[in-house]
Amino acid sequence: MVQNVSHLDQHRAALTGHCYRMLGSAIDADDAVQETMVRAWKSLDGFDGRSSLRTWLYRIATHACLDALSDRKRRERPIEGGPHGTVDDVLEERPRAHWLEPSPDEKAIPADGDPAERLMLRPSIRLAFVAALQHLPPKQRAASILTEVLGWSAAEVATTLDTSIAGVNSALQRARAALATRPLGDAPAVLTRAQTALVDSYYDAFATRPV
Repeated sequence: MVQNVSHLDQHRAALTGHCYRMLGSAIDADDAVQETMVRAWKSLDGFDGRSSLRTWLYRIATHACLDALSDRKRRERPIEGGPHGTVDDVLEERPRAHWLEPSPDEKAIPADGDPAERLMLRPSIRLAFVAALQHLPPKQRAASILTEVLGWSAAEVATTLDTSIAGVNSALQRARAALATRPLGDAPAVLTRAQTALVDSYYDAFATRPV
């Protein structure tokens, strides 16, 4: 059992990156990964090996993230976002993505990945791109990430999300249309010029790729 747990933990960075893309928060991603590990450990005897262990874990992590997104209590309450005020204070409106935060590469990109894989994954965890993803409904977001970032087929995504291939393709079309209308300039300006250029190229490919 110790060996099995060790095998699960080898995928922690990859799962952290996936959960961060889904949730937009490094803290929430850590919580989702921990929940994924618990669910995987409890279900390990049922792993039949028809898919890779990493793919199986990605499926569990995707559902852990969808569950987290459906639980509104996991989002920061207004009282937690700043100093205490009074009833006489002016009501502050905060942007939907005010809770977004960056995630360091070493936590979200597998160290054992080949250079090409690491280069491909790096722009997918940049804050501007992750911020854009947060404007998509959860299942559209999951379909987009699994397909565009991880390279899964529509059939694999359909199995993971308990939907049809047509449903996945429809979700991808809607996601690309939504992202095409939301420039990356709307995201927090925390990237360097070089990083922004890299994200822009990734985002353009993501938004314009045909189904």
